[in-house]
Amino acid sequence: MPVHAPPTGSAAFRGAPSPSRRRTLAATLAATLAATLLAFVPSGPAHADPIEGGGDLGPNVIVFDPSTPNIQGRLDEVFKQQESAQFGSGRYQFLFKPGTYNGLNAQLGFYTSVSGLGLSPDDVSINGDVTVDAGWFNGNATQNFWRSAENLSLNPVNGTNRWAVSQAAPFRRMHVKGGLNLAPDGYGWASGGYIADSKIDGSVGPYSQQQWYTRDSQVGGWQNAVWNMTFSGVEGAPAQSFPDPPYTTLETTPISREKPFLHLDGDAYKVFVPEKRTNARGVTWDSGAPAGSSIDLDQFYVVKPGATAQTINAALDQGLNLLFTPGVYHVDETIEVNRANTVVLGLGLATIIPDNGVTAMKVADVDGVKLAGFLIDAGPVNSETLLEVGPEGSSADHSANPTTVQDVFIRIGGAGPGKATTSMVVNSDDTIIDHTWVWRADHGDGVGWETNRADFGVRVNGDDVLATGLFVEHFNKYDVEWYGERGRTIFFQNEKAYDAPNQAAIQNGDTKGYAAYRVDDSVEQHEGWGMGSYCYYNVDPTIQQHNGFQAPVKPGVRFHHLLVVSLGGQGQYERVINDTGEPTSGTSTIPSVVVQFP
Repeated sequence: MPVHAPPTGSAAFRGAPSPSRRRTLAATLAATLAATLLAFVPSGPAHADPIEGGGDLGPNVIVFDPSTPNIQGRLDEVFKQQESAQFGSGRYQFLFKPGTYNGLNAQLGFYTSVSGLGLSPDDVSINGDVTVDAGWFNGNATQNFWRSAENLSLNPVNGTNRWAVSQAAPFRRMHVKGGLNLAPDGYGWASGGYIADSKIDGSVGPYSQQQWYTRDSQVGGWQNAVWNMTFSGVEGAPAQSFPDPPYTTLETTPISREKPFLHLDGDAYKVFVPEKRTNARGVTWDSGAPAGSSIDLDQFYVVKPGATAQTINAALDQGLNLLFTPGVYHVDETIEVNRANTVVLGLGLATIIPDNGVTAMKVADVDGVKLAGFLIDAGPVNSETLLEVGPEGSSADHSANPTTVQDVFIRIGGAGPGKATTSMVVNSDDTIIDHTWVWRADHGDGVGWETNRADFGVRVNGDDVLATGLFVEHFNKYDVEWYGERGRTIFFQNEKAYDAPNQAAIQNGDTKGYAAYRVDDSVEQHEGWGMGSYCYYNVDPTIQQHNGFQAPVKPGVRFHHLLVVSLGGQGQYERVINDTGEPTSGTSTIPSVVVQFP
């Protein structure tokens, strides 16, 4: 109940009680107030009900076994809905139980993932195809984003499976018992892509693919290259020959750990977490059970649409991992991942949107966190950051058990107005960024130089950070900035922002434009392989970009196989890295390359 203090004006105290009497009244008042408040306080400590782990995976996870009727019809139904739904809200995950499936063609549209539920890809055998083509976009595959195939074996109907994708479309842990065609029907444009832990018995034909990165895999052959084909730890990869043909080939991948994945143990769902490998080469699964361990599903909070950030954080505080089912999740406070070895796994490109300018997710400076398989979509109120791995000043040694960021994609604009100052900040040492696409949208809704303002893409402050498959595009200033020591990037793909209105809008002091990839002058050791930056200044084709890459000239800073390209003469580069490399010119779309720097 309300309790009011006595009025304090002089008229109010005419005939007031003595000071001792007032003290007695005050004590009585305090006692009454305390008793009143206690009446509303529970007699014992208050605890929220514990959050249960496990449970069903929701309606947008569609599970098949070989006896399921009309599998093709269900695949076709989802594809019809998702084929051209580039910025839609639908999210789907197909899961195939171990067994053999005949006569299927799983065509994958946007935000659709297909996976097997075995411990080996060969546990799920599809006599048929998992197909991505570009009929929806008149044979142009450059916008075939946000979809995935994992942990299946395919016997393609005509001997070759078609996977015509571009960014954010991983092909992981796959066994193709035939060839793999990475181009759309008609061999139109394509701008991808990424393969890991996969075995292609036949030959891979990239054809029109501008660039591609393949890691820790086995191929029966590789047919051609356009601008930049990069391999690390790939058995059967072509010999290094950059720039003609432009193959960059590393015998091994220095450090890798494959992405966690859902599997069945009997009738029980579990998440398998592969072990870290050093100097890796070839697939993890070819000679028996892969190295790693499984986590029971009841150790996961199975997140479903409508879940709040408060509930998600309570589950994390309780010691649960997170499994995001397909859907779109608005969070009004930051998801805080504070416990070592936590797994945060998304199905069907589950999408997290931060409201009111919060950071979508932060990871503490702890060992072995695994972030995988989700999309962060910036909200209309500017976020200073969207994903932070480690707080500022992180310094712990995680070399024995690094945090991994795998198939985690970030988008600013496209599905509507979005803003973020810096999309991804990596402060923790030894972090592995294994395939990301961080994209300030150049098309869709809410797109404009200031409408989806995003100055910086990825900023790395931690030491000994490794990026394998780094795709970062279209930021208003620097796409990548690297401050940590001993950083390494194997494959980098970039386009500068198309929509710069004029030269003045990108002026960087005395420099024309902001480099796509900048290593800070303070850094003593850094290395990169197979890295490209492209410009397409279609609003003002007269814009000059001084270079694609900027780095200090020091013995420990080394780059291998760099290129810059002017797409159709829409803007030009003056140099490749620093003041080195020939300028691009004309409309010929011919790369300017630097084989080694310095």
